[in-house]
Amino acid sequence: MDRNVVGIILAGGQSRRMGGGDKPLLSLGKARLIDHVAARLKPQVATLGLNANGDPARFAGTGLPVIEDTVPGHAGPLAGILAGLEWAARQTSCRWLMSAAGDTPFFPTDLVERLAAATRERPDAIAVASSGGRWHPTFALWPLGLRDALRHFLVDEDNRRVSAFMQRQGHVEIEFPMIEAGNQKIDPFFNVNTPDDLASAERLLQSLGS
Repeated sequence: MDRNVVGIILAGGQSRRMGGGDKPLLSLGKARLIDHVAARLKPQVATLGLNANGDPARFAGTGLPVIEDTVPGHAGPLAGILAGLEWAARQTSCRWLMSAAGDTPFFPTDLVERLAAATRERPDAIAVASSGGRWHPTFALWPLGLRDALRHFLVDEDNRRVSAFMQRQGHVEIEFPMIEAGNQKIDPFFNVNTPDDLASAERLLQSLGS
């Protein structure tokens, strides 16, 4: 656990490719997607919250505080990250926010440790995970001091692109290895977007013996 890091699970998407509703509440094995994500992230951070909009009661079973977007209009992942940064600054003395997507149940258990290590030489940079030569902007370690710049970018400039904000502010990428599952190599940041993806996640869960 990193005592300087707050975690936020991003669960505010509209899940159009899954037919709408709350994708993180879908069942995966004996739990829900959100439970798998929380179980992986919670041991890595000092405090964990959940970003979602609407009635928070539907997430009551997680035991996590639900933080709504502070920017109207379903402005995407950046709005959830901004809400997390502002919440972390109010509620904690931590220095960084770790964001994670609520539909990605197999991400690394050393995610925070490796991202935090990469920022030691560049403490003001955003550390972002990558795998297979592709980066994953929703899996990143954000300095809390970026919240004013992010609000300006999102509200005043009306720019919702996570990667564009990272490129402007400066970032470091940390490559994570593929998951070995039987004779397959699976991206650890594989996320569930469609019913077929959910079926694939079920098979991967079984092959990993989880």
